[in-house]
Amino acid sequence: MNNALKKWVSDYGLFVLVCILIVSVWEWVVRSGMIPAFILPAPSAIWSSLADNWQLLLEVHLPATLKEVLIGFVLSLIGGLLLGIGMHFSRVLEKILYPFLVISQTIPLIAISPIFIMWFGYSIWSKIAVTILTAFFPIVVSTYDGLKMGGTEYRELLLTMGASRWMIFKKVQVPMALPSLFSGLKMSVVYCVVGATVGEWLGASEGLGYFSRRMSGNLQADAVFAAIFLLSLLGIILFLIIGLIEKQLLKHNHR
Repeated sequence: MNNALKKWVSDYGLFVLVCILIVSVWEWVVRSGMIPAFILPAPSAIWSSLADNWQLLLEVHLPATLKEVLIGFVLSLIGGLLLGIGMHFSRVLEKILYPFLVISQTIPLIAISPIFIMWFGYSIWSKIAVTILTAFFPIVVSTYDGLKMGGTEYRELLLTMGASRWMIFKKVQVPMALPSLFSGLKMSVVYCVVGATVGEWLGASEGLGYFSRRMSGNLQADAVFAAIFLLSLLGIILFLIIGLIEKQLLKHNHR
């Protein structure tokens, strides 16, 4: 067993064992009749439903949700970075925008989604709007807090050496804000999946959220759980991708 495999087993071996135990107990409880299958389907039934609907899910619903998630995340990233940087440079802008940012997160998605549907119809943009509302806040806050808190001593040293504010921002504040920013990005990309699903649930003709709602109306619990499994897997993969980018970028930045 090589070192990489040993490290993986050490880090995640217990988690894998617990997952196997949970799935085994879950399967046994449902098959023994303790819980009706229409309320909680067995893992084997979920897997069978996933296999039966795989082509429909893979070719239609998963790409639709992924498209909404990616567009929403990119727009949230652009807007969040601009707002966070703007608030960092302008105290007036911070005092104006920060309360609105907090207020935006107190609005329940279930309440605002119908408004987006009225504005944008049942097009992809109503789902993207919900996604952005869900996802941009962590990016703004992590960008602003990272720039605000990073490298106080270095800033003071460079100021005494005559460095401009832009030079300090580029050479000190941005590199030191990256860990905070990536923490926000990892939260944001998961929230994008949640936002897209909520938008699809309330009004769509395709997507995993729409598929889940349709199967729920038909009392096909195994298909609902199959869609939930794919949504969870999508969120995990996107989270890991952001984590991998963070690891490579921070490694390069520290050289």
